[in-house]
Amino acid sequence: MSMHTGFESASGEPEVMMDINTTPLIDVMLVLLVMLIITIPIQLHAINMDMPVGKPPTNQPKPDKVQIDIDAQSALFWQGLPVSAPELEQDMLQMAQLQPQPEVHIRPNKNARYAVFAHVISTARRKGLTKIAVIGSEQFVP
Repeated sequence: MSMHTGFESASGEPEVMMDINTTPLIDVMLVLLVMLIITIPIQLHAINMDMPVGKPPTNQPKPDKVQIDIDAQSALFWQGLPVSAPELEQDMLQMAQLQPQPEVHIRPNKNARYAVFAHVISTARRKGLTKIAVIGSEQFVP
């Protein structure tokens, strides 16, 4: 009894097999998969963390806000009430003494004189106020 190993050509020689033998490739792939599974560390459900020891910082209270308005006639307003320049300086000096210092929000009108605005900012800096913000500056963009 004979075994048929491939097609024979007209010349009587066996024909070359054109298909790739995938069995060794699958074996190598399975070996690599097993090696990967073995080398993956076991996942832990617990996470080790080094936490700081001590008292947590206290929450600082939010500072108050002081609104200074400058209208179109360059008049000054402290929290909506009209004030003169010397009164403004006294109020700023009192605010600089507070801990924490309040935030100073300056809201100038578009038509106000720049000299008044610059005087308010320089006075605030001279009196020791450090948290100064200009509110409503979008009105100056053309």
